[in-house]
Amino acid sequence: MGNNEHKPDEYQSGGYGSGGYESTPGDPVAAPAPREGIQAPPQRDNPGDNPGGNPANDPANDPAGNPGDGLGGGVAWQQSGGMVQGQAGMDGQKALSPYVFFSHEEWGKLRADTPLTLSESDLSQLRGLNEKVSMDEVVEIYLPLSRLLNLYVAATQDLYRATATFLGNPAAKVPYVIGMAGSVAVGKSTTARILQALLSRWTNHPTVALVATDGFLFPNRNLEERGIMHRKGFPESYDLRALIQFVSDVKAGIPRVKAPVYSHLGYDIIPGRYQTVDQPDIMIVEGLNVLESGMGEPAQPAPDGPSAEAGRRKHHQRVFVSDFFDFTIYVDAQVEHIRQWYIERFLALRNTSFRDPSSYFHTFAGLTDAEAVERSSAIWKDINERNLTENILPTRGRAQLVLGKAADHSVQSVRLRKI
Repeated sequence: MGNNEHKPDEYQSGGYGSGGYESTPGDPVAAPAPREGIQAPPQRDNPGDNPGGNPANDPANDPAGNPGDGLGGGVAWQQSGGMVQGQAGMDGQKALSPYVFFSHEEWGKLRADTPLTLSESDLSQLRGLNEKVSMDEVVEIYLPLSRLLNLYVAATQDLYRATATFLGNPAAKVPYVIGMAGSVAVGKSTTARILQALLSRWTNHPTVALVATDGFLFPNRNLEERGIMHRKGFPESYDLRALIQFVSDVKAGIPRVKAPVYSHLGYDIIPGRYQTVDQPDIMIVEGLNVLESGMGEPAQPAPDGPSAEAGRRKHHQRVFVSDFFDFTIYVDAQVEHIRQWYIERFLALRNTSFRDPSSYFHTFAGLTDAEAVERSSAIWKDINERNLTENILPTRGRAQLVLGKAADHSVQSVRLRKI
């Protein structure tokens, strides 16, 4: 398999999303034709921009090495506690940060009287492989988050109704779309499944669809023909045109929109199989890099004249899947912790799904512990960590909410973007 393998886990349904679709790097193509009832949204300003001498811009303040997203200043990472608030200079840095910071305990108090609607049996079916989400964490982290999202969804529904009243037209059903990003093995798929279950229990939005962007990876034969099989999971390995058209169609209220289905056992798209999304109240789109936008791209010098103006228009018209999101979440953790979780999951899969003769990774079932650790460590370093640092982590500052996980997988801090 060489370096082709980057996520051997049929239990982790997370995708590897994307930014603006391009046929080749640096060669943007035209946006898909908008369907009736929706126009391509304009490019937004980058909420991750953090100018003005903000201490969060200092790389020394950011343990994850991503200056400028407003999450670094005054945040101390500890082996025992993951992301926790530091002491020195926190008040001044919080004032400058675009986020409101909450400890685990502070966030838990925001649950208010939100009822617990999941049982332990429900939770056991939602956990991913090697995930350790407890019922206490559901109560203290995910119930407050479901309450926040319920308020946001209700406000958006009211806004659509108000617009419909003003226009004198019946209110069309417009799904509320949540984008969720994070590294391989960080637990975003489990987070997405728990949120889907909790949100579907609110009476004003009972239909919640969950779509992983894995289904929009190009088939293996296509990646092999293009010589990028070793970069599977990087932005260029996705059919971004199809992904953006899919999200655009769902957002436009088109019924029965189909998404391709990916097999983690076979490590490829399943021909002829689709997931149908039929006008949900909420849709969660979960993937590695779904928060990417065009902001922060280096300016490309161009000659003066009509060709330069055409180039500027072409760049301005690029559409990104993140343009269709109403709310965005990033699941965060220290790189070394994610690396350890990836290795642990690889070892667990070696004793489970890898033993299936139909598994793409069946040859790994016979590895010794030492060989499995060596192999998974190399895959992590050459593929997943590189994708994380180059493509995923730089989008963290665009999230409206960041969940900070500790070494034991538990969420220890929450950051909510100021409105």
